[in-house]
Amino acid sequence: MIPNIAVLEIENPHYHMPRLWLPLFLLWIPLALVLILISPLLLIALLALAMLTGVSPWRIVALFWNVLSSLSGTHVHVTANGNKVLVRIL
Repeated sequence: MIPNIAVLEIENPHYHMPRLWLPLFLLWIPLALVLILISPLLLIALLALAMLTGVSPWRIVALFWNVLSSLSGTHVHVTANGNKVLVRIL
């Protein structure tokens, strides 16, 4: 399942930002339109990559889909100089 929500939280010693819930499913609509527009270029690139690596084009598509689907459950914590950033993808 593709990621639908991202949670962003930023803290520093003087300020604590409330959690910001970002609906990623709203980004999929414009992204789908852009992908439709550039689909001929993507098809050429996919076929070229398949010919260069000797891997089936369907296998390459499956690998990209698996990477996109595995983003769910990602937690990124960054801390530097007392500042903290937390990004969770649900």
